[in-house]
Amino acid sequence: MNEHRNSSAPGAPWYRRRAVLVGAAVAAVLAITVVTDLPVHTSRASDISSERGVMSELNTDLAPCAYAVHEALTIWGEQAARSLSASDRAISASLLRDDQAACSFTNETIFNLSNIEVPGSTAGKDLGHLVATSTLWTTSDALQAIEAVQALMLDRNDSGALRSLDAAERKLAADRRAGLAEEARADRTLDTRLPPPDMPPMSMPESK
Repeated sequence: MNEHRNSSAPGAPWYRRRAVLVGAAVAAVLAITVVTDLPVHTSRASDISSERGVMSELNTDLAPCAYAVHEALTIWGEQAARSLSASDRAISASLLRDDQAACSFTNETIFNLSNIEVPGSTAGKDLGHLVATSTLWTTSDALQAIEAVQALMLDRNDSGALRSLDAAERKLAADRRAGLAEEARADRTLDTRLPPPDMPPMSMPESK
């Protein structure tokens, strides 16, 4: 297995640093805004239909990574509780590699997520910010959590990995709150209830 490091640690490749991911996400939103920030005259029903389409695409693209980070944390939870079976531990490295790939830009669904086009309406701009937040939640926060679990499966007492996992927990929670707030603003603008983003709360178990 390749050595895994905290994505925010010095020496991490440029494409895995949170600051770079934040900048890329913001740039994507700005690009979308430039393209779509033209006068639009659509009905409320049409706007709602368009925003629902965005949320459907966003949740389809989020789902594999949401499942992957949940699986990784489940593996670590059982390992930390010393309840992971020998057979499950034997395949954990392979599962975690798949989980890592599911939250990486090399995954087609993550690439699609980062390139979702949103309408130029007020609600569409809120969803544009949600697309950026979702990209961070997957490619920065979730990926950091998975890589921390990979390191902990090699050494349950790795203090750096434990700190990385704790930091990932805070980032996952913070970006989830931000994403829910962005979707709620779109709801208020349209006076409707759109599907929530598939960014479930993640609980990080402590080693025992």
